[in-house]
Amino acid sequence: MYSKKLTPGERPIFPKKAVVTAGMPYGNKNLHFGHVGGMYVHADIFARFLRDRIGRQNVIFISGTDCFGSPILESYRKIKQNGYEGTIEEYVLQNHESQKKTLKKYEIELDLFGASALNRTGEVHQEVSNWLFETLYESGHIRKYSSPQFYDEEYDVFLNGRQVTGRCPLTGCTSEHAYADECSLGHQYMPSELLNPVSVLSGKVPSFRDVTNWYFALDECISSLREQLEFLRTNTNTRKYELNIIDEFLKKPLLHVPRKYFDNLMELEAKLPAHMTFDDEKKPSVAFEFETLGLRDTAKKLLDGLGIHYTAGKTLVPFRLSGNVDWGVKVPDKEDLKGLSFWVWPESLWAPISFTKAYLESIGRNPEEWQDWWNGEDSLVYQFIGEDNIYFYALAEMGIFQCLNVGKNKMKLPHIISNRHILFMDTKASSSSELKPPMADELLEFYTPEQLRMHFMSLGLSSKSTGFKPQVLMKEEDRVGVDMVLKDGNLLTNVFNRLIRSCFYTAQSHYGGRIPGGNLSTLIKELVEKHILEYERQMYNHEFHRISYVLDEYIRDVNKYWSNRIRIADTNLDEAVRKQTVFDCFYACKVMAILVHPIAPTGCEMFREYLKVDDRLWNWEYIFEPIEFYIGDLEKHELKFLEPRVDFFSKLESQFNIPD
Repeated sequence: MYSKKLTPGERPIFPKKAVVTAGMPYGNKNLHFGHVGGMYVHADIFARFLRDRIGRQNVIFISGTDCFGSPILESYRKIKQNGYEGTIEEYVLQNHESQKKTLKKYEIELDLFGASALNRTGEVHQEVSNWLFETLYESGHIRKYSSPQFYDEEYDVFLNGRQVTGRCPLTGCTSEHAYADECSLGHQYMPSELLNPVSVLSGKVPSFRDVTNWYFALDECISSLREQLEFLRTNTNTRKYELNIIDEFLKKPLLHVPRKYFDNLMELEAKLPAHMTFDDEKKPSVAFEFETLGLRDTAKKLLDGLGIHYTAGKTLVPFRLSGNVDWGVKVPDKEDLKGLSFWVWPESLWAPISFTKAYLESIGRNPEEWQDWWNGEDSLVYQFIGEDNIYFYALAEMGIFQCLNVGKNKMKLPHIISNRHILFMDTKASSSSELKPPMADELLEFYTPEQLRMHFMSLGLSSKSTGFKPQVLMKEEDRVGVDMVLKDGNLLTNVFNRLIRSCFYTAQSHYGGRIPGGNLSTLIKELVEKHILEYERQMYNHEFHRISYVLDEYIRDVNKYWSNRIRIADTNLDEAVRKQTVFDCFYACKVMAILVHPIAPTGCEMFREYLKVDDRLWNWEYIFEPIEFYIGDLEKHELKFLEPRVDFFSKLESQFNIPD
C-alpha cells in the first residue's frame, strides 16, 4: 500500500489502517504559531478525515516532545545561569505540558502526545532505540569513525552542536545559522567543514579533538534511495519540490573550486585523485566529481595543502548516530565504545515507532502490534514535517528503514508530507530570528481556533512558502485591505453559520421543528456529488488549500441556492418551493458538516447535536445517503430547538464590529 498518483477521474483508495505523525517540537520552548500553523493543523485535519473515512479505530495519530538535543542543553545552560533551580527533566516536563495544552486549545486531537525522555514513552523509546541499533549493527550497517569534534580550550569542554556557530559550507546554502554539523536548513556536513566557527561559551575559535562515534552508512544507500526516488516520482503523489530536494543529495561527491584560486586547470587535475571534471566557462567555479567520499576527502586535503579554497556539493555522508552528552537516549555498549548517547536526530526519526508502541500499550493492546500498523499490507504511515527536515525524514530515515529487518521482512517506508515554510509577515518563522514570531497561545486572544485552522489550511504550503499576516499584530499604518484570517474564517462564521441557522429557523417556524419530506433535486444532488469527489481527491493528495477552494465554492453555491429559492417562495407564497428548498439544503448542510468536520470539529459536532443524529453522520460510507438514513421518518423526528442568535461557528466579541 502506498499513496499512489491518481489518474484523471480516479477515486482514491485509502489504507485500511493508518498512522499519522507530526514532527516533534523541541522540549526547550512553548509552541509558536509556526509549529501549529505550519504542520500540526494539517496533520490533525488529515488524521480527523481518516478517522471519518476508514474508522476511528483504524487510525493512530501521534507526536511528542523532542526532549533531547543540543538546543535543549544550551537553553537549559542559559536559564541555569539566570537562577533556574530545577533539573533538566523538570525543565523539559514544563515545556512538554505547555505544548500539550496549546495543542488542545487548537483542537489538535492526538491519540498520544508523548515525550522521548519522560514516563513510559521515554522507557519505550529507549527499548526501541536499543532494538534498532542492535538490528543495524548485526546486519553490518553501522560503522565506527573517528572525527574531529569542536573543543573549547578556555572552558576545557567538548562543544555540543548548538554551542558552535558559523557558516554552512555547502555551495548555494542561504542559511543564516549554521552549527557544528548541520545548518538551520538541514544541510549535513562534517564539523571540520564548518566555515568561521565560534564557540558560544568563550566567543573564541574552538580547537578540534578526535572523537570516535557510531555512524549509519547512509552514503552506501545512494543507489537504493535513487531507486526509491524514481519510484516515488513515477508512481506516487509525493510533492514535487520534496522530490527535487531529495534528488539534490543523491549526487556523487563534488568539490567546487573558484577559478581565481588556480591558474592551470590541467595541472590541478593531474594532482587530484580519480575524478570527473565539469568545466562550464559561464560559471565562476569548476566542479570535480568523485566516486567516493574517501576520494573527495583526499582531494580536500590536497587542496588545503595548496591553499586552494573550495566548497562541497550536496551528497550523502555517514549519518552520525551517537555523541558523548549525558542527556540523551543511551546507546548500547559495543566493542570499545561505552557510555555514549544517541544524537538527537536519528533517535527522533524512530520516536514515532516508540510512541505507537506506547499508545498500543496504554489502551491494553500488545505493543508488538506496531508492526501491523507500520508494515501491514493494507497500512500506511503518513509523516507530516517541515521543509527543513526533508534530509532527515526523506533520506536518513528512509536509508535506515531500508536496512532495517523487522522479522522476515524489510521495514515499509512511510509517506512523507512536507510543508514549505510558513513565514511571519514575509520572514521565516523562527524563534532564533530577529523578528520573533507570535506564540500560538497569543493568537487565540484575537482569533478562534476554527478561524485559525481555516486560514492555516488555506495558505498553500504544499507548494510555496507563504506569509502569515494577522492584522491584529501589524502597525496601524500597515493594515491594508481585509484581515485574511477573518476572511478565511468567515466562510464558517458567516456563510455556513447563516445557512445552517436559516434551515433550522425555517423548519421551526414552518414545519414544527421538523425537516419536510421530499425528493432531492437534481441540481443539489449533482452539486453535492461533484464537491464530495473533488474534496476527497484533494484530501488524498494533501492539497489542503485546494480543499478550502472546494468548500468555499460549495458552501457559497448552496447559500445562493437558498437565498434565491426562499426569495421566490416568499414572493410567490409558494409553499412547495419552500419545502423543496429546506429539504435540499438540510441535505447539503449534512454533507457540508461531514466535509468541514476535520477542520472545525466543534461547530460540526454542534450541528450533529441539533440534528439529533448519532456518530454515523461522520462515516464516509454513508456520505451520499439521505437524511432519512440517519433519523428515519422525517415527520416524526423533531430537531433540537435552536434559540435565536445561537451560532454554530462563533466569532470573538472583539470581532463583531469588524466589517466582513
